Amino acid sequence: MSPRPTPPPAQPPSPPRSPAVIFDLDGTLVDTEPHYYEAGRRTLETYGVTGFTWEEHSQFIGIGTRETLRTLRDRYGIDASVDELLAVKNRHYLELAGTATDVFPGMRAFVERLHTAGHRLAVASGSSRAAIEAALAATGLSALLPVSVSAEEVGRGKPEPDVFLAAARLLDTDPADCVVVEDAAPGVEAARRAGMRCIAVPYAADTGRGGPDPSAFASAGLVFPGGQGEFDADTAYAWTTGRG
Repeated sequence: MSPRPTPPPAQPPSPPRSPAVIFDLDGTLVDTEPHYYEAGRRTLETYGVTGFTWEEHSQFIGIGTRETLRTLRDRYGIDASVDELLAVKNRHYLELAGTATDVFPGMRAFVERLHTAGHRLAVASGSSRAAIEAALAATGLSALLPVSVSAEEVGRGKPEPDVFLAAARLLDTDPADCVVVEDAAPGVEAARRAGMRCIAVPYAADTGRGGPDPSAFASAGLVFPGGQGEFDADTAYAWTTGRG
């Protein structure tokens, strides 16, 4: 009777990978919504549409620029293609972003802590590629957030999950191992559809421009109802890493 072969030694389990974190840009990392409002107002004025208000703009927070312009073109009967409107709005936005773009202090602290700890990081935004790069460069975040995806580069914008799933592929990670940081309801819904955990920091909650509906953020695992004024990088990090 031949001896049984010796089984190979058991391999130790691979250590779990730390979560990847995917940030929305506008209203989450940087306070660019005023720039987008003004760029949109100037764009509509170019085509004879006046009186565009912040309240009307706020209906589109969290929705991709292309989808927003398509809706506004149809609403006001503008005789121009979406691509033409996008080019005009991007030109106005880049002029504004070049003068002043502020990063939220708590978010900078959160990004720096994640970067130091070796987490894979990305930006996934409804803005154009040029707008993303301009905002990250203006705030000095480019080196900390080298991976980014624009909604222009995927099939569908938020609340569809495409932009987050594309970011996960670029980070070479499973969606279930990703945490999304968002300020708007369409982004929170996109994270849910992508199968990713989500931290919600509602943009309008601390701006005096009308707070969001809390039910719109119900699927997020961690919510800071007071927005950026309440956001705490330590709490967010503990939750992200499963320690909170």
